[in-house]
Amino acid sequence: MKPITIASLTLATALAAPTAFAAVSAQDAAKLGSSLTPVGAEVAGNAAGTIPEWTGGLAADAAPVDANGFLANPYAGEQPLFVITAANYEQYAENLAPGQIAMFKRYPDTFKMRVFASHRSAAFPQAVYDAAAANATSTKLVQGGNGLTDYRLAYAFPIPADGLEVVWNHITRYRGNAFQRTVVQATPQTNGNFNVVRFVEEYAVPAGLEDYDASAPTDMLYYFKQQVTDPARLAGNVLLVHETINQVATPRMAWLYNAGQRRVRRAPQVSYDGPGTAADGMRTSDNLDMYNGAPDRYDWELVGKREMFISYNNFELGSPQLKYDQIFQAGHINQDLTRYELHRVWEVVANVKPSERHIYAKRHLFLDEDSWQAAHIDHFDGRGELWRVAEAHSVQRYADKVLGYTMETLYDLVAGRYLVMGANNEERANYNYGYKTSSVEFTPTALRQSGVR
Repeated sequence: MKPITIASLTLATALAAPTAFAAVSAQDAAKLGSSLTPVGAEVAGNAAGTIPEWTGGLAADAAPVDANGFLANPYAGEQPLFVITAANYEQYAENLAPGQIAMFKRYPDTFKMRVFASHRSAAFPQAVYDAAAANATSTKLVQGGNGLTDYRLAYAFPIPADGLEVVWNHITRYRGNAFQRTVVQATPQTNGNFNVVRFVEEYAVPAGLEDYDASAPTDMLYYFKQQVTDPARLAGNVLLVHETINQVATPRMAWLYNAGQRRVRRAPQVSYDGPGTAADGMRTSDNLDMYNGAPDRYDWELVGKREMFISYNNFELGSPQLKYDQIFQAGHINQDLTRYELHRVWEVVANVKPSERHIYAKRHLFLDEDSWQAAHIDHFDGRGELWRVAEAHSVQRYADKVLGYTMETLYDLVAGRYLVMGANNEERANYNYGYKTSSVEFTPTALRQSGVR
């Protein structure tokens, strides 16, 4: 699997460069919005014509949005170009991740990838483009690469120099200024039986708060609150996270409110490989959002760019017409509902530092060039064996100019089970990006009130 040529960056320079502590030149930054998209992807398509030119992404009115905020599929009339199965995956191996190949071998009768025409649908607000341009010439890594200085809003390094900067782009990618959503998590058994855990989640960057003061310095990257509403035995439990920009100066702060004990306590375990909330041991804290948190436990190697089939434009998978039992099946989600496209991705390999520990000794990441969202991550255990395979089933939420996902999946190749996070097909409403909130709602004091049953 050879990396392809990077038109916007000399690959040899990128691979040779140590962790960069200086921003790029104004001359290089001027490529943003010309040969590069405003967030740093190559504007041009590929030579074969199978990846198109970026022309601005999906318009905000690309398709109807129903009264509950659910998106219609702007590509509803399209049919798959071909289907990759266990019988023919070797023909496409150059454009597949090791974890995708492992899924064909683990589930030869049911796992498939329906491949459609590629659409570069990613589009973001002008304020995000302005921030990325400013970050290109100002944002720097602090010593050790575990934090940022002179950072604004989103996309810290639109023209990255190494693997660590690429991963920081995933961490700082635009998710909206503030939103509220109701989503479910499920961990199907090997026979497909499942129960759901339902969450109400709130997210905000400082600029998304109603009491935001642009003149006041802040070390907050974002605020996150997650309340369990179902099942009854867990209802009322609330997690609060303050994610900081400079985690050298101020590490992540987290608190848990236990509804049964009516007590708020600090939660240092909500980081790295601490157990994920109500996940039946099927994920770590840093598995949420494909990867989150401080990157200090790994050495990050930039392999380069390549073309790869990734799950993209999954409007059908996110349809409110679907029930969870149509999606969550034995072994993996229903692959007749997923959509894959050929896109360019950044490839990064993370190895645990000799001085650190983590249950994932190695992570192999593939990040969508148009959004910097991790599209696929393979996780390896301490023996070097491929253990878990993560996929982000992405979708452009065109009405709000946010590229996110309809759900993310994490497949355990050893246990034969998996985890689904972020699905909301059966919920009353889709994401609310007009959500109004303030810093007061993201304080430990507010947790007790949030968790009242």
